[in-house]
Amino acid sequence: MTTLKIDVWSDVACPWCYIGKRRFSSALDRIAERDGSAPEVEIEYHSFELSPDTPVDFEGTATEFLADHKGIPLETARQMQDQVTQLAAAEGLTYRMDQVRHTKTLKAHELLHLAKAFGKQPEMKERLLRAYFTEGRHVGRVEDLADLAAEVGLEREAVVVALEAGTFAEAVADDVARARAFGINGVPFFVLDGKYGVSGAQDPDVFVQVLDRVLAERAASHTGEASRRD
Repeated sequence: MTTLKIDVWSDVACPWCYIGKRRFSSALDRIAERDGSAPEVEIEYHSFELSPDTPVDFEGTATEFLADHKGIPLETARQMQDQVTQLAAAEGLTYRMDQVRHTKTLKAHELLHLAKAFGKQPEMKERLLRAYFTEGRHVGRVEDLADLAAEVGLEREAVVVALEAGTFAEAVADDVARARAFGINGVPFFVLDGKYGVSGAQDPDVFVQVLDRVLAERAASHTGEASRRD
């Protein structure tokens, strides 16, 4: 059976996107444990900016940004972050929200497109998320992003040149336009096999159910094609 394509719209500054990434991996692990092997998947990440008007060098904490962005008291924003931190911990992730350096993520998305061109997008996505939520690294400035890119094996100076030139800005805009066309207004959003959409960081069991349905339909289609050839 051919590789199953998974398209994921997400943002580097989205705490639920990191959790959703882990939960989808857990779903694949559950299928492997149940069936002896997991389906072969190709995951492609697509750009989505949750707060495109954010300045690169935002002055303030991530908690202050959240409170202002949602129009809620600072303490309520802090409680929301504490809750998502606990949920992340259940997935083996360490969120240090007090150290997060909130920023505009456009250049990070451009970097992910560059990484895709060199077959490094999965590694780059993971590195950016960990840098932002766990390490308190800046993921909005070109030089900082180039440092992170070098860590996953990309040529640092080539990254600087591409990001400063905006080489992949159009690719980011195309992703955003596709999200709008699909009616996606929040992330993470998963599209399985180009047909089934799953919104949010769902429980792994939900992903298992959708994957099972997609795989069953593929198997039925394959069987039908084989019968017609006979």
